[in-house]
Amino acid sequence: MNLCPRNLPLHNPPLFAQLLVQTSFGTKIRTSFQFLPEIIKMAKEKVCLAYSGGLDTSCILAWLLEAGYEVICFMADVGQEEDFEAAKAKALKIGASKVYIEDLRKEFVEALCFPAIQCNAIYENVYLLGTSLARPVIARGQIAVAKKEGCVAVSHGCTGKGNDQVRFELAFYALQPDIKVIAPWRDPEFYNRFAGRNDLLEYAEKAGVPVLQSKAKPWSMDENLAHCSYEAGILEDPDIEAPLDMWKLTIDPLKAPEKPEDFTVHFEKGIPVKLEYENGKEVTEPLELFLTANAIARRHGVGRIDIVENRFIGLKSRGCYETPGLTILRSAHVDLEGLVLDREIRALRDQFVTYNYSKILYNGLYFSPEREFLEESIVASQKTVNGKVRCRVYKGGFQVLGRSSETEKLYDMSESSMDEIGSFVPEDTTGFISVQAIRLKKYGNTKIEKGESL
Repeated sequence: MNLCPRNLPLHNPPLFAQLLVQTSFGTKIRTSFQFLPEIIKMAKEKVCLAYSGGLDTSCILAWLLEAGYEVICFMADVGQEEDFEAAKAKALKIGASKVYIEDLRKEFVEALCFPAIQCNAIYENVYLLGTSLARPVIARGQIAVAKKEGCVAVSHGCTGKGNDQVRFELAFYALQPDIKVIAPWRDPEFYNRFAGRNDLLEYAEKAGVPVLQSKAKPWSMDENLAHCSYEAGILEDPDIEAPLDMWKLTIDPLKAPEKPEDFTVHFEKGIPVKLEYENGKEVTEPLELFLTANAIARRHGVGRIDIVENRFIGLKSRGCYETPGLTILRSAHVDLEGLVLDREIRALRDQFVTYNYSKILYNGLYFSPEREFLEESIVASQKTVNGKVRCRVYKGGFQVLGRSSETEKLYDMSESSMDEIGSFVPEDTTGFISVQAIRLKKYGNTKIEKGESL
């Protein structure tokens, strides 16, 4: 016989429902059957939701269920200190049919953080792109789950005023061009119901859903292996000092140890390959190396910044960031390049590659032909960046104690010394200065003729 469901409810279906049953003889009768969950799910389209277990995505999960979707939750472990099992249990309790927890930390470090170190990526001279770096691996992981589960759409909890909505959605469309995207914070039905975070907090409170954010600490957090960001709430006033109890990753520099800590970072082709610390300990595995760098910087209060930045969509935004390990690894890399990298290669890289790669990361254009081109340029620029840097951290500060390379010989102590001539001929500088002065003499004469002073 054929089971033909009639008037199936999309939410909270009863254990028993009326079915129209057609026998093989064509006779139609009504009866009650206990439905299996699989039968109910067949009537719904699937959506893969990027779920964090926090305020926004918990409410979005419930909202998608109300809209009639079967929701597959996706959680990316990119190094955030989070109770994934508790978040999974919460999602299942709210109504998610499945929850995927994918460990993407190694990919995050090797595919995103290390190339960022290689090109000294930085946005507007201060921001080390901690949030931006994580988005490509999260998007790639979410699309993989969506494809596996046959989802017709993906969804996220990004606000309609932020950068992340752009970063995620551009990545989604590059990875799966025919995917649909549900962005609740741009849907009038959703944002008119939940005008702001206070509405969500009240909703969560009424529903008995615990969330990390509270009315006592009204700011938004985003954490991964590279950093933790804080924005919104009281932080929206750029002249209000960030509360001391807000910072999660690093110790207050004023309360950091009175004794400095020394360590050495080894690089091969611009990539950190070994970290020596605590008088003899060393680590070489990429993820463990990054975690160790994080631990060193965190306990000495290194990596805090408080900035106002220009978002891709045109708004200015105040953000507070903690980027401990990435700060010291990048700083060590910058220093080593001074010893081993050709002057003109470094200038071209800084002026073109670093600037544009950072902008691409920030704006969410990682899955693009221009990013592929720039990454090939990064690799080419780093062939000689081999050596080690001896470093020290102390009460929020980072300094270099020394640097050396066994393979690169651009730096010549004899030539640079003020105490010996070496192979450098001082008289040659006379001609060098004369050639450089030709146009400047003409410029000076022109000013004199016009009666203008320099």
